[in-house]
Amino acid sequence: MSIMARVYGYPPDHNAGSEWMLHSMLRPLAERGHQVAVWLSHPGRIEKSYEIDGVQVVPYQEGMDIAARAQEADVLLSHFENVPLVAGLARERRIPLAVICHDNFATSFHNAAGADLVVYNSEWIRRDGQIFYAGYPREFLPRHSIVVRPPVIAQEYRSQPGDCATLANLNSDKGGEAFWQVAAWTPEWNFLGVRGAYGQQVMPPPRLPNCEVVDGVPGQQMREHVYSRPRVMLMPSLYESWGRVAIEAFASGIPVIAHPTPGLVESLGEAGIFAYRDDLNAWIHALASLRDPANWARASRRAQARSIELSAAPDLDIWCDAVEALNKTSRPSGVRRRALGTLVDASEMSRSPGAGIAGPGAERRACP
Repeated sequence: MSIMARVYGYPPDHNAGSEWMLHSMLRPLAERGHQVAVWLSHPGRIEKSYEIDGVQVVPYQEGMDIAARAQEADVLLSHFENVPLVAGLARERRIPLAVICHDNFATSFHNAAGADLVVYNSEWIRRDGQIFYAGYPREFLPRHSIVVRPPVIAQEYRSQPGDCATLANLNSDKGGEAFWQVAAWTPEWNFLGVRGAYGQQVMPPPRLPNCEVVDGVPGQQMREHVYSRPRVMLMPSLYESWGRVAIEAFASGIPVIAHPTPGLVESLGEAGIFAYRDDLNAWIHALASLRDPANWARASRRAQARSIELSAAPDLDIWCDAVEALNKTSRPSGVRRRALGTLVDASEMSRSPGAGIAGPGAERRACP
């Protein structure tokens, strides 16, 4: 079976969490013997085709014939801004389309409408998707949907915790300013900032002796270069649909203090230590509490337990089975699913959308 993805960037050149989630999902498909190829839509630093963990990657510089090559695929896949293009190719050639929704933005849901498989990266994103699609005509609903929490292979990230309070990605939305403010008020801690893959990075103010900044590294090097340094991870993020960094840290039993975004509340579960991003005193007191060895040990045990719980989840098997099922079922030749923007009869608009958003499990999880 041939699976073809079109995305902006890909590891090891592009090291954002969404791209590592995608790679973690494509690896097991390659391990099952499928041909998996990723075609990039943006010119990166790697200009020649390469392979990573069985996944073939075609850089933008070599991928000018993507429209022609797409017709050879059994399944097309995309996320973010590339979805409209890939959806058009899939619709024209009647190739099954899978879309990954990493956020609850209206544009993401709108672009995924009518896909054969929609993958939500968390339960709260799935619920928001159901609410969004409630007003859509039945024919625009995704044919099937599943939840795949960003997979983290714990042994690839597990390390011995260090002695730093650490933030990965220093841009403003991730809490760069708040991180350095906390550093200024807690001189007893060493602070480590890791440059992120995107966004303008916020540097520490001068003359703060307890602050250090290091460059980001590909995911395969995070265990050695990043997760061997933190005693605690800080995530004062404005928005996180899940929070992959937190789960990577949990693999080493590293406690995480986080702003309670819906995604971080879901991903951290009972292991999370929460503080509002604009409440400086809350962060200072949380760090002070973790200076106590007994408190840190309890938080570390909870982090490890959450890592084990998520590692045991069957999300990847469900994902692989769902993709393989796309190749076994084709759209009925007599039914043409409309593209967004086409005219719909008033009689069709009056029909109830029903529950056609999700496949197995949709009935068990009623929308709140």
